[in-house]
Amino acid sequence: MDLDFVRVHAGRPVAELTRRDVVRALLAVPSGVALVALPDLRRAMERAGNPLTPPFWESARTALGAIESGNATVGDVQRWLESTGTEPLLLTRTMFVWPEEDERGPVAEEMFHRLVAHLERRVAEGEVDPDALALGDETARASYEEIQERWLGTPLPDGRVPRDAVSDEQDEELSAAWHEEEAFALGELRRIMAELPEAERPEEALRAASARLRELMTAPGYPGNVLRACAGYEGGPLPADDEELWLTVAAGIAGPISDLPEEDDLAEVFADLEEELSSEDSVLAALCAIDHADWLAVVAALARRGPGVLASPERIARLIAESEDIDVRMDEPEDLESAEALFGSVTPLWACLGIVDRSEVLTPLGHWGLPRALERAWSETG
Repeated sequence: MDLDFVRVHAGRPVAELTRRDVVRALLAVPSGVALVALPDLRRAMERAGNPLTPPFWESARTALGAIESGNATVGDVQRWLESTGTEPLLLTRTMFVWPEEDERGPVAEEMFHRLVAHLERRVAEGEVDPDALALGDETARASYEEIQERWLGTPLPDGRVPRDAVSDEQDEELSAAWHEEEAFALGELRRIMAELPEAERPEEALRAASARLRELMTAPGYPGNVLRACAGYEGGPLPADDEELWLTVAAGIAGPISDLPEEDDLAEVFADLEEELSSEDSVLAALCAIDHADWLAVVAALARRGPGVLASPERIARLIAESEDIDVRMDEPEDLESAEALFGSVTPLWACLGIVDRSEVLTPLGHWGLPRALERAWSETG
C-alpha cells in the first residue's frame, strides 16, 4: 500500500489524484494495512506536490481506526467516502439509489462517471468544500446533496436526464431477467407435463364454475374486483367461451394483468389516513410477489398427485419446500410462513374457480386446468 498502488488503482497520474481516489485505494486493502501505510502515503503525496489537507488525513485516520476496531458501520464508511466531495451519494433525498458498482449497466456506469467529473469541477471551482464535508458541516452536506439532485434531474446535451436514464436501464434489466426466468420456468413446466398423463377436461365442472365466475365478476367488491384485475377484464366484456374465461382468470391469478381501478381505492384512502393497502390491494400484491419457481413447484406437485390432494396454504408451503423440481432452501420456519402467507391469498381465489373445494382439496377441474392456466400466464407475458 503505497503511492504507486493508489496511482494504479485510480488510473491517473499522482498530480491528479483526488481525495476520492485515495479513499477508494485505502478501502481496497485491509484497514490495518491502510492505517500503517497512511503516514508514508501522506508524505509521498506531499513530495509529489499533491498534499491534500490536514482535515482529510485526520478523517482518514479516524475512519480507518473505526473500521479496524469494528466500530464503523457500512453507513459510516459510505459517508466518509462521500465526504471526499466527489463521490456520488448512494441514496439521495428524493430516494434515487445508484446500483452497486458490480451491478451497474453501461448507462449507469456512464452517468456515475459523468457525475464524478461534474463534482470534481465543482470542487475545483470552490462550490463543494471537501474539508467542510470531512469535518461534518451540515450546511456543506446539504449543499453537496443539492448539487447532485440538481445534476440528476438536468438534461444532458443529448437530451437524456441522468436519473431517468439510469432508472430506465434498471427497469429494462429487471424485465429481461424476469422474462428469462419465466421462459426457463415455462420450459420446465412443459417438460414435466409431457411426462404425465393428460388430464381429461371435466365438462360439467367447467361449465358450472364458469357460470359462478360470471356472477362473481359482475358483482361489486371482493372477490370480483380482484378477479377482474387479474384477468384484465375491467370495463370490457367477458368471453362467451367458458374455457377461455376460466383459463384467462386462472392464468391471471398467477400473473395479474392490471391493478384495481382507482375508484375502488377511494373509500379506503379517506377512511385510512395512513393510506395502508386495502385488503384487495394486499391480495394483488401477494399474487405479484410469488415467484416463478414457487408457482412451478406447486402446480407440478399438484399435477403429479392429482385430484383429492390437500392444497391448503400450509400444504402448499410444504410442497415448495419438498419440491424435486426447483432448488430451494426453506429450512427456517419464517420461510414456510412466508410462502404460506402468500398462498393464503391464492387459495380463496382458487375456490372461486372450483380449483379447490371448500376443504381446500384439489378438484378434477383444478387438476386439469392449473397447468394449462400457468402455461398461458407465462406464454402470454413472455
